[in-house]
Amino acid sequence: MHGTREHLRLRTRKPRERFAFAGLLVAFVAFYVVCLSVAEVSFSKLWAGLPRLGNWAARAWPPDFSEIGILSYRAAETVAMGTIGTSFGVLIAVPVCLLAARNTAPVAWLSIPARFLLNVLRGIDSFIFALIFVAAVGLGPFAGVLGVALHSAGSIAKLWAETIETAERGPIEAVIMSGASRLKVVRYALIPDVLPSLASSSLYMWEWSIRASTVLGVVGAGGIGQELKNSVDLLLFDRVLTILLIVLVMVTVIDSVSAWLRRRLI
Repeated sequence: MHGTREHLRLRTRKPRERFAFAGLLVAFVAFYVVCLSVAEVSFSKLWAGLPRLGNWAARAWPPDFSEIGILSYRAAETVAMGTIGTSFGVLIAVPVCLLAARNTAPVAWLSIPARFLLNVLRGIDSFIFALIFVAAVGLGPFAGVLGVALHSAGSIAKLWAETIETAERGPIEAVIMSGASRLKVVRYALIPDVLPSLASSSLYMWEWSIRASTVLGVVGAGGIGQELKNSVDLLLFDRVLTILLIVLVMVTVIDSVSAWLRRRLI
């Protein structure tokens, strides 16, 4: 009798689940169609613009290496913005992540405003932060550094807080039972356990920040993005190709170095 009831319950559940899935699918398709309309997606415009793109590509070859010195310096500015900005972000993330993680916050409710702060920092892109800081501190890479620092701080602290919350309880409980203070628990039990993961996520954010820094020059924050914008504005496509090649080499090297360091840590 019980088996029959269970069988009937399963039979009635399946049509409901299929109906719910169909409803979600229809809602998603409708949402996607609206997004296509709002984004003004037009493949006819793309088709009409392809000859123009082809003309620009033909004008870009061969690349112009006559200003490789200044372009290399701008690339170094980009790497510096991403590196210094990430390091500042790490300094900001250290106290905030300890407040955001529920198992390290001095008072449980403090994790709520701390997580809200992280959402704000993560939700505002480094591009927008850089635009604001250009108005505040002037043109140049320092505005880019500050923009990268705030956005990366939110992302790093978010990753760190989640890592801290999932740390092994055994070593922490052993130190707590010895009568150690909260600070000693964090220093001697928590940090050694999660440090490789924290360092790995920081390296990932470092390479991401450098990639993001390549476009900050569009708003006047220095770096190779500024040269790219100037070259596009002047229709110097051979110079644009040179800049893109430099960016490709720079990002590839940074990604390789970061990946190698992460493999050594984990």
